[in-house]
Amino acid sequence: MNIAFLACPGTLPPTGGDIGQTRRGDAFEHDLQVAALRPPIEAAGGTLTEIHWRAPLAEFAGHDCVLLGTAWDYQDHAAEFLAKLEELQRLDLAVFNPPECVRWNIDKRYLRELADNGVRTIPTIWSDNPDGDEVKRALDHFSADKVVVKRQIGAGGEGQFLFSRDELPASKWSMGHAAMIQPFLPAIKQEGELSLVFIDGEFSHAIRKTAADGEYRIQSLYGGREETITPSGADIAAAGSVLEAFPGDTPLYARIDMVRAGDGGLMLMEAEAIEPYLYPEQGPDLGERITAAIQRRLALL
Repeated sequence: MNIAFLACPGTLPPTGGDIGQTRRGDAFEHDLQVAALRPPIEAAGGTLTEIHWRAPLAEFAGHDCVLLGTAWDYQDHAAEFLAKLEELQRLDLAVFNPPECVRWNIDKRYLRELADNGVRTIPTIWSDNPDGDEVKRALDHFSADKVVVKRQIGAGGEGQFLFSRDELPASKWSMGHAAMIQPFLPAIKQEGELSLVFIDGEFSHAIRKTAADGEYRIQSLYGGREETITPSGADIAAAGSVLEAFPGDTPLYARIDMVRAGDGGLMLMEAEAIEPYLYPEQGPDLGERITAAIQRRLALL
């Protein structure tokens, strides 16, 4: 069971020839995830090799499967990334999660499909390239004080904007990308964002993520904090129903990010099935769970 763990230049640890390499501010999350995975994989007689997702196909020889890992620049190279995953799959490598899942999950319009299938999501306006006038209309449409504008193909809170009635876009501003506009929900600053991690369709652990003072983004790049929580059965069921609405087979791993609505129920923010950080510090048996899930899946091939 030799596993290739895909990464990118911003997350890969420096090697002898890359001493001057600058890593992302959240690259420590790559290190924590690899540290959680490698011991149980090696205990099962396997190997885990960190590898740039753009590496030549020859470098994947001898591997049995690929984990998408921390390929945290894929959003700017979506077509290239998808093509590479399909090439790896054609080499008879098991890819987790597989290209068909990634193709569906890479564009946040999947949220519209999930909503059509009964999943409770945040109200959203979809736009090919929003400008200031569209932001103003969205504020009125949602009767909101603030709206968040996110890329439809984006990750990690990068390239998104928070606008309010008092702080509108500059006169000539436009997003420059296909985007989604959503009302900013007070629960983000109150309870925070809730992430429930599932491995092979089974609930593993949950985290509450809160933003730093003066911020609204909850990622560690922006000073976000996280803590372990024990979700209620109703909250686990709500997140599990999102996973059940995925098209195709159950993904090997998924992180379901949710926020509390005014009536106490949960609304889906995003369903992360490409390269989510899975918070191994809050899920101490994460590595063992993933190792066992990979073994089960490889045994069926």
